[in-house]
Amino acid sequence: MQKKILIVEDEESLLKLESILLTTKGYLVQGATTGLAALEAIASETPDLILLDIMLPELDGFEVCKQIKKNPQTRHIPIIFLSAKKTPEDLARSKEVGGDQYITKPFKSARVMEAIEKLLERN
Repeated sequence: MQKKILIVEDEESLLKLESILLTTKGYLVQGATTGLAALEAIASETPDLILLDIMLPELDGFEVCKQIKKNPQTRHIPIIFLSAKKTPEDLARSKEVGGDQYITKPFKSARVMEAIEKLLERN
């Protein structure tokens, strides 16, 4: 059974790159470019894992994560933050809202794949 991954990224080129990477690894990939679109996508089809950018239009990644973790139907979904933000405050906030992992951009795809595989094994 293919695992579904939702990529929430407002930068089109990065979204395409991540989608290609995950598709070639055998994952079903869905993309969203805004926080609200991400929440709508999750409501219509629950993913097995979410790659979440922080700086997004409408709702930022922290708020999206908070809403996902607040909902009993979606709180089990592992969330990996992928962000250019590197401050200790951002890292602390990602844990506070329930993020499972935090990877800073630019990232190595091998590191992201490793994090995804580890989190999907747990579920």
